[in-house]
Amino acid sequence: MDLFSDSDAISVVPTADRPKLSRAQKAFNTLIGKIEKQRVLLAGWEAAVPRYQQRHHAEMAPLIEKATKLRRELVFSLDRAHSQKLLAKAERRLVADLIRDFAGELVDEDGDAEMKALYNRYGGDFDAEQAASLSGMKAMLGDLGLDLGDDLDLANPDVFMEQMRARLTEEKEKEAAAWREAEAARPQRKKTAKQLAREEKLREEEQRVHQSLREIYRKLASALHPDRELDPEERARKTGLMQRVNQAYDKKDLLALLELQLQIEHIDQAALNSFSEERLAHFNKILREQLRELEEQVFHISDEVMFNLGLEPYLTLTPATMMRELDANIAQMRRAVREVEADLKAIQEIATLKAWLKRMRRHRRDSVDGDFDDVPF
Repeated sequence: MDLFSDSDAISVVPTADRPKLSRAQKAFNTLIGKIEKQRVLLAGWEAAVPRYQQRHHAEMAPLIEKATKLRRELVFSLDRAHSQKLLAKAERRLVADLIRDFAGELVDEDGDAEMKALYNRYGGDFDAEQAASLSGMKAMLGDLGLDLGDDLDLANPDVFMEQMRARLTEEKEKEAAAWREAEAARPQRKKTAKQLAREEKLREEEQRVHQSLREIYRKLASALHPDRELDPEERARKTGLMQRVNQAYDKKDLLALLELQLQIEHIDQAALNSFSEERLAHFNKILREQLRELEEQVFHISDEVMFNLGLEPYLTLTPATMMRELDANIAQMRRAVREVEADLKAIQEIATLKAWLKRMRRHRRDSVDGDFDDVPF
């Protein structure tokens, strides 16, 4: 009997003598249902992520590598085309602009030294421009009151970003330390009787929660202790179950412990229905914490996947839609490869090169105009 995937296995149900569920019973059932949904979602992510990684490695990564090689070849071909005597001055200027654009993108992505040399040859100064950009970012943060010091590496964007993150973390830690120091120096007010009573109530509540888990654990451990079993097969079965009990108890996984109780017939539906209101209150507290931890696990996995896919954080992503996004990205990369191959073919002859440059000039003009489409004036 696999209760892990059976969402109806644990629930309080109405009875003839108690046809309406109490608020605590309803909350218990609702929390169980939400935990089951998060379990299914977490299992889906844990199964989908390796599939995503395998497909990305097998299909997406080779396409990215091929596209990068083709883009480099395009830059080299434009470099050779720049010396064509049949090109007009305006066309040569456009070729130089395109070389800087394409080569700059490749340097940004991979730090390609050859592309940087070509970028600089056609009127750019990649390192100086990058340093100016990083310096501007530093100045902007300074205007916001964040002093990052004078020893940041403006020549290496990766190092700069790492240093900046470290400085920001350091600033936050300093602020937190200053706050703690101020709190420690502040005269401590004597706690009121109401505050002391509340703290005592919280301690008692935590103790009761721990006792609730401990009670279930001890009953299961007593029933499943493998050393008391003479039959080898039954001893092996109980050993496996006891491992699950220990794991559930270590994680404070109340639902798993209740499922195990039901699985070994330690409790039945009547026992579930007879849980006292006080006991349900303790259980609900544990279940809320369990649900919160599950939701955090799901969030962290999906957030990491969305970052890797380059998706906006406000989008909703599931294991199924993740694979569809990967399909879309692979299709987009294939189109990009075909487009660069077509560009390479178009610039090999002077006539087709001129036509290609005319299209690129129009495309650049349309792109600039499109940047202002949403401006409300």
